[in-house]
Amino acid sequence: MSSYVISGAKRIAGEVRLPGDKSLSHRAALCAALGEGVSRLHNFSPSLDCERTLACLRALGVPIEIEAGMTVTVGGVGLEGFTPSAHTLDAGNSGSTIRMIAGILAGQPFESTITGDASLRRRPMDRIVHPLRLMGATVHARGDRYAPLTIRGGTLRPIRYRLPVASAQVKSCVLFAGLFASGMTTVEESVPTRNHTEIMLAEFGAQVSAVGGAISICGRPRLRAREYRIAGDISSAAFFIAGALALPGSQLLVRDVLLNPTRTGFLEVLRRWGANVAIENPRRWHGETVGDVRVTSRPAARTSRAEPLVLEGALIPAVIDEIPLLAVLATRMPGGIVVRDAGELRVKESDRIRATVENLRRMGARVVERADGLVVAGPQALRGAEIEPEGDHRIAMAFAIAGLWAEGETIIRDPEVVAISFPAFFSMLEQIVER
Repeated sequence: MSSYVISGAKRIAGEVRLPGDKSLSHRAALCAALGEGVSRLHNFSPSLDCERTLACLRALGVPIEIEAGMTVTVGGVGLEGFTPSAHTLDAGNSGSTIRMIAGILAGQPFESTITGDASLRRRPMDRIVHPLRLMGATVHARGDRYAPLTIRGGTLRPIRYRLPVASAQVKSCVLFAGLFASGMTTVEESVPTRNHTEIMLAEFGAQVSAVGGAISICGRPRLRAREYRIAGDISSAAFFIAGALALPGSQLLVRDVLLNPTRTGFLEVLRRWGANVAIENPRRWHGETVGDVRVTSRPAARTSRAEPLVLEGALIPAVIDEIPLLAVLATRMPGGIVVRDAGELRVKESDRIRATVENLRRMGARVVERADGLVVAGPQALRGAEIEPEGDHRIAMAFAIAGLWAEGETIIRDPEVVAISFPAFFSMLEQIVER
């Protein structure tokens, strides 16, 4: 289909279980491939991004089978069992795939080339090229900054590297490369980012330590195969949670969702808005926090003066994926929102600042674009419009949610783009929407 039509809804009601978290799925596949023995990964993400990771691993000689119910079986080849691909590796739209696999390719004694789609080829890769070169890999990039990347690795040396940008993907790249270096590789970060890689590597048997902002990994481990259950994707759940909060009378329960503290910034922001969002049945799966999220109605005014909610500084990495959605939700909130220090959004799958601003304006919203963020007034009415996602799954889903309270019909162009992260988004949304 070339477009999807969203009309107004009365409320959201029901219970959902989300597909496996995309960030965990990428990393579980990579760790299982690096391990020795057969791993079974349950509730693996069906996203196109994660399919790209599996396809790249297959091309590098890793046996992989997909069973019913999204259980993925991976025959680990250890650190030294990868084989050269017969063709250029294709990461599609997935920054996680290209940046993390690059760390593994840097440890291989053969040359590999990895690229992606037009969007990915516009995203900066110099942030991984530099540390991989410091470790001893030979890396060529287009314009010394962009994919395709050609990588010849081999024996790597450990480094101590301070991240120039807050990026879990760059941190993960260096840590994966550190597996192939004799000695201790350390990554320093000034702002905490998602820590799934260090948790996952430890689960598969690596020696990992985190002291303050320094994460260290001991090279040349023998990783072991695991049976691993992947929690539901909190980034996908965010769209349904936002929809429920915006529509009075809504009741939503999201089961078995990932609640890693580096991923729950979105829920903390909602609470600052006065949202009734409760976490139930918290527990641990493989070193990660998992629980159920119960959402009731919509957030109340945060203060009687209805000052704007300001997102900036260290909070930004924790909500970076949800900022377009929060900007949309701000049109329902007293005071609206101010976002600063989020320039990284301009080099995502799209320029997410510009795409968010332009689509909000199509819906009649008052919004100000800034170099590193935006300002959205609230509350304000939205009207249905034709939305251009610009090939970005999160823009498409955020504005589909906006269509639930906009006056008239909202048309999402290129709706198939949601398959990058959440193929079942529209069908699951329809199951919980009441009109």
